[in-house]
Amino acid sequence: MGQPLLFGIIASSALIVGALIGVRFELPKRVLAILLSFSAGALITALSFELFEDAYEMGGIWRAALGLLAGALVFTVLSALLDRAAQPGAGVPADEHNGSAKLDTDAAASDARASQASKRGAAGMALLAAVTLDGVPENLALGIALGEGSGGLALLAAIFVSNLPEALVGASSMRAQGMPRGRILALWSACAVLLVVAVVVGAGPLAGADPQTISLPLAFAAGAVIASLADTLMPEAYEHGGPAVAMSTAAGFVLSFVLSLA
Repeated sequence: MGQPLLFGIIASSALIVGALIGVRFELPKRVLAILLSFSAGALITALSFELFEDAYEMGGIWRAALGLLAGALVFTVLSALLDRAAQPGAGVPADEHNGSAKLDTDAAASDARASQASKRGAAGMALLAAVTLDGVPENLALGIALGEGSGGLALLAAIFVSNLPEALVGASSMRAQGMPRGRILALWSACAVLLVVAVVVGAGPLAGADPQTISLPLAFAAGAVIASLADTLMPEAYEHGGPAVAMSTAAGFVLSFVLSLA
């Protein structure tokens, strides 16, 4: 149990380090966009060659496809709810909305800035959800590999490399919305603890589990990651990074893929 716990702590420590950097330093938006697109490339590798491929091999195409669609649907619904909650004036009575139409130009500009901050905050929450949904099965796989004595160093490196920029960008986006630093760190720390537990569970109770049982959460996570890429992560990266995000996405994909082969 000592080795799985150690590997889990190392892999998840990147989330806390990234969150600390994200809440402490205000990096340029273009740099954050490059890091976000790099993370997106790493997530593409994970969902293609670690999540969906494994789900297909363990449970067959129908189980994998249905699990993927379910994951995409759940993430899309959650993302829509987050966007609605983040909209300025959500839940304000109609007479207050009518009054707000008479605000001066400075107040309107302030509302626009608040709207943009809310969108960036929603992107941070979406990234946290993507990291969690992707990280749980990934860390379960890491624990299973350790339980079977098949190493896991390459998977550990891949998880660490993707976790750091994802947490950094996610925490920075949350801070842009005005979320308290303590709450941001608490959210990412909770995610890190959950992923440590996933490694320990993978090395213990799930070490000899039925492959068809494991295939469903893997496929579900792949669908959630696809939805997060299309719905939030890549649009957010392109908005602030422009065409340069294409190369950083490719770099993230290649690096993560090479690590997965090691």
